[in-house]
Amino acid sequence: MPAMTDPLLQTVSAALFAAALLHTFGTKLFERLAHRYPRHAGLFHLLGEVEVVFGFWAIVLVLALALLSGGAEALRYAESREYAEPLFVFVVMVIAASRPVVLTVLAATQALARRLPVATPLAAAWLGLAAIPLAGSLITEPAAMTIAALVLGPQIFRPGIPEHWKYLALGVLFVNVSIGGTMTAFAAPPVLMVAGTWGWSSGFMFATFGWKAALAVLVNASLAVALMARHLAAEAPARQERADHVPAAVALVHFGFLAAVVLLAHHPVAFLGLFLMFLGFVRAYERHQDPLILREALLVAFFLAGLVVLGGMQQWWLEPLVSGMSPRTLFFGTAALTAITDNAALTYLGSLIEGISAQAKYSLVAGAVAGGGLTVIANAPNPAGVALLRRGFSDESIGAGGLFAGALLPTLVALAALGLL
Repeated sequence: MPAMTDPLLQTVSAALFAAALLHTFGTKLFERLAHRYPRHAGLFHLLGEVEVVFGFWAIVLVLALALLSGGAEALRYAESREYAEPLFVFVVMVIAASRPVVLTVLAATQALARRLPVATPLAAAWLGLAAIPLAGSLITEPAAMTIAALVLGPQIFRPGIPEHWKYLALGVLFVNVSIGGTMTAFAAPPVLMVAGTWGWSSGFMFATFGWKAALAVLVNASLAVALMARHLAAEAPARQERADHVPAAVALVHFGFLAAVVLLAHHPVAFLGLFLMFLGFVRAYERHQDPLILREALLVAFFLAGLVVLGGMQQWWLEPLVSGMSPRTLFFGTAALTAITDNAALTYLGSLIEGISAQAKYSLVAGAVAGGGLTVIANAPNPAGVALLRRGFSDESIGAGGLFAGALLPTLVALAALGLL
């Protein structure tokens, strides 16, 4: 395809990708501009939405392709991208955040927290940062991120908790979700990209990655809760709930839809059909429902689709960079590269390299998942966490610098576990 090989188009695509990265680091600036210039507040609020950034610049890229190569070529490139993952994340976010699912998980978390030999608020926070991310190996990382964010929101991301502790908790959550899905071969996007090509089974993933990742998750969650213990000692404000309960049958149907969508994650036609049935079921039993998070999920899907479009034009410089590294350099280099590109894109490029050694394969995937919490774009489920938790931060936005700082310590723990054990 000419759009992939023309030097001018490659340069333009890299420049627009860089602009999108800079935009993600400047979202707080747009929020400040919205307060300073209320006449244009709507536009600045829109540009200050992290989830809008990559979708916006992807549109700019398609327009640039149309100007330089013609409209037919631009449409051909856009239609050649694979959008199953953005669609899947959208569907799984909406179902996982539905009232029956969330209340069931909250009840289970609180019941288990009361049985642990520590104060219930601390135990609940620890379970949200450790148990739910590890459950992502079964329910997929996007679902784990959505549920964990909704469980942790009232507990940690609330008034009274200092901002720096919120960023630490967010960093721990993002890192733990990124590595917590490596106990199986289907739950983590960067693993999914290579498992079929390299013949990695779930048994192989648990023996090679999973137990190390689980140790790092437990250490990260324990450190975070210990550091924040003074602020978590007080009970969080009670969640506002309706007087009527959710019947077990309704909750069971919701979990059935969630399980079916997870099993059909690679078949958009099938899981979108199930999603339409889910919407009908929600309407039929709306007295047991809260409003679905359609807006938040659509924004996350827009973000990921934009990343797919922009990322598809970066292979010309990413692949030589990755293939030229030694296994040790690849481990740390990939972890660093996740800060500027999706970790699934990195592992996908690695799967295209001919004759890559077993050690290099491990280094590539281990570095990619370890660095998955450093930025919003580092791991596909991160935008979902941002969309659900940003209202707990000042200006209702999450700064890229604060997230990077908060994720640094848990990333180092993940690197140590995956690199030394």
